[in-house]
Order: sequence, then structure tokens, then C-alpha cells
Amino acid sequence: MALPPILQNLRIPVVGSPLFIISNPDLVIAQCKAGIVGAFPALNAREKDGEPIMLEAWLKRITEELDRHNQANPDTPAAPYAVNQIVHRSNSRLERDLEICHKWNVPIWITSLGARVEVNEAAHDCGGITLHDIINNRFAHKAIEKGADGLIAVAAGAGGHAGSQSPLALISEIREWFDGPLLLSGAISTGRSILAAQAMGADLAYIGSPFIATDEANAVPDYKQMIADHGAEDIVYSSLFTGVWGNYLKPSVARAGMDPDNLPQADPSSMNFGENREKPKSWKEIWGSGQGIGAIKQVQPAAALVDQLALEYDAAKDEMRKLING
Repeated sequence: MALPPILQNLRIPVVGSPLFIISNPDLVIAQCKAGIVGAFPALNAREKDGEPIMLEAWLKRITEELDRHNQANPDTPAAPYAVNQIVHRSNSRLERDLEICHKWNVPIWITSLGARVEVNEAAHDCGGITLHDIINNRFAHKAIEKGADGLIAVAAGAGGHAGSQSPLALISEIREWFDGPLLLSGAISTGRSILAAQAMGADLAYIGSPFIATDEANAVPDYKQMIADHGAEDIVYSSLFTGVWGNYLKPSVARAGMDPDNLPQADPSSMNFGENREKPKSWKEIWGSGQGIGAIKQVQPAAALVDQLALEYDAAKDEMRKLING
């Protein structure tokens, strides 16, 4: 099945994954202007009592800046943006955030930690599409049954909350029955790996960790530099910090006084995306990252990173053509 029009005509087949705390309007706008889908979690638009609704302000700014860009650059319009909704029972903002996203006609809705019919219906009612995070084939079936338009296969090696299955196995099982939009997440940080994701059967790559090490990202300088300085062997897979299994930078764990190779497990019931979702003080600087960061060598503007990925992607396609043609 062909991709829906909104996911066609990207500069390269990439969606920038929504990064908790890190993705902000600056990063999303830069990604979209560079020609890939930019995304942020709705919960990143944090608020305090008595303050204006931050999510609405963010959507207004993103919409207006991308409109201005498109008017000034009709031949190279910006890619669409996406908002991630955490569909978890502890997210007390969900219903209100859905209403705001519906009001602003958000074009792409990314859902995670739960698949719910009413979220998909809200997206479709304002002309949007929904893509749902899954870590196995069983969850993939549930997401489509509840009305999701596409799937994001979060495989082993992905940053943050990640699955444990090989992308080769996960994509293959899904493609046995699903021919709709399929994205792959997991250690994708080069143009060559974008093409590899497509060769496996995915339509687009879902890239997060490399964008942490960009000028626009809402991450402290030490975090950005740690991404640039380390590789796959410096990542630990743990459930301790949120109750859900995810990948984290070992140096940040060690700096917090813990042994990254001997971490206890946490019960999923400890997961919380409610009003008191702040990490415990001792874990403030436990930093998530995927296994693909070995390819990231410097902190740079998001547009420069997209330029690099585009060059690598085109070079990889040329190499494959030569291989196929003998």
C-alpha cells in the first residue's frame, strides 16, 4: 500500500522521534524545514498553575512558522510535524491535549503506551493520521484493530523505552499481514541504516538519539557531548528508571553513583505520566540513548544532521545500484 500523501515527498524517508523533555518547537521547526517530520511529546509543553496553556502556544508557533516558510519557499516546503500522545492511565492531561491538537488540526499523531479508539477517532476527525509505537507483533495487531493508520516498530537498540526484538524479526512478522505505513526505530543514525530499514520492509526510519546532539535540542551540553563521545557498548538496557525497559547512557548512570552493569529491576506499576511525573532527584541526569550513537561525532545544527543523512542515504542507494547491477 502506498504511503498516505502526508508522508510522501519528504526529503529523505525519516521521522524525527519525539524525545521526552528534549524535543521542543526549535527542534521540530528545524527538522521540518530540513525536510523530515519533526515531532514532540505533548507532555513536553509543561505548565504551572495560572500560566497560559503551553501546548496551544507551541502549536501556534510551529504552525505559523512553517506556514511562513512554505510561503517563502514554495518549491521546497517544510515537512509536516507530529505530536506524541502518551496514552497511559496516569496521563491526566490526555483528554485536554487531544482537544487542543484537534483544534489545531495536527497532521500526524503518534501514540504510545496504550492504543485507544477515541484517540484515533480524534485524529481522523481533523484530517490527521495516527502512528502507534509497538514492540512486538501482538501489540501491532491491537493497534491496527483499534484504528491506528500505521505502526512504529520500536526494536532492540532504540533509545528510551525500547523493545528487545531484532528489527529483522519484528519487521518480517508485521509485514506478513500489514501493508500499511510502517516505521522502524532502533539504532538508525546514518543514511545507510535508513536504506537498510527500507530494505527490511519499513517505509520510513524513526530517528531520535542523533537529534539529542543538535544545537536546537533541549538537552544540557554534557548530555549532547556524551552522545557524541560514546557508542553502543556504552548503553545499558534497564527498567529501573521508569518501570519500562529502555536504553540509557552508562556514563550517566555511573555518575549518579550506580553500577550500570548491576541495576535492579522496577515494576511497571511505577510508571507515571501524571502531574508528579518528575524523575526522582537522584535520577535527574540519567540520560536515555539508543545504540546507534557511535556514528555521531559532533554537536551540530539539526539541518546539518539532516544534510549529512541525506548525503549518506543517496550514496548508499548508489552503492546498492552498483551491487545489483553487478
